[in-house]
Amino acid sequence: MLTVHHLNNSRSQRVLWLLEELGVPYEIVRYQRQPDMRAPKELRAIHPLGKSPVITDNGNTIAESGAIIEYLIATYGNGRLIPPANTPERLRYTYWLHYAEGSAMQPLLLKLLFTLMPKRAPALLRPLVRKVCNQALTALVNPQIKQHMDYWEGELAKSEWFAGSEFTAADIQMSFPLEAAQARGGLEQGHPKAMAFLERIHARPAYNRALEKGGPYQVGR
Repeated sequence: MLTVHHLNNSRSQRVLWLLEELGVPYEIVRYQRQPDMRAPKELRAIHPLGKSPVITDNGNTIAESGAIIEYLIATYGNGRLIPPANTPERLRYTYWLHYAEGSAMQPLLLKLLFTLMPKRAPALLRPLVRKVCNQALTALVNPQIKQHMDYWEGELAKSEWFAGSEFTAADIQMSFPLEAAQARGGLEQGHPKAMAFLERIHARPAYNRALEKGGPYQVGR
């Protein structure tokens, strides 16, 4: 049976959601983050990088969210959650599937790191670390995040979903950046289309079934 190696509060929640949307049977092997928020070393026994998400299926071990989604759609989708080939919607689908991790998550990850660093610095160095991190956030990170959020807002003004008028796996992939932006990027300020997107996905039965199976999920908190 297909196995999801599921790390709590991680991108692997998207994999559970996709499997619920497709109605594919699966089992979950659970891993808990360490106090420093890193994945436990046991995940390295599944994949050398020891990161999540990762799945095993029919002798295959597949890591990386985009690669997992492509595999699941190709293997179990039967044409579902992906636009027809050689259409503008298919091109948009492919773009958003790769953009989510290739571009959108980078500044959001930097935001998390620069926010956490002062809290974890030695007490004597904390004021200096906080000053440097705040400067990086103000000059570099926050403007990039705003640029991405404004971009999403503009695209979602054109269509209800990222690839067009139909919900696709690209929306599942894009859920994580938008949820992270809501948690720590100020998405709720001036981005009603993006916030409405989150409301739509959070209302989907498959999304909620995945939450029930995956456990508590609080991106960026």
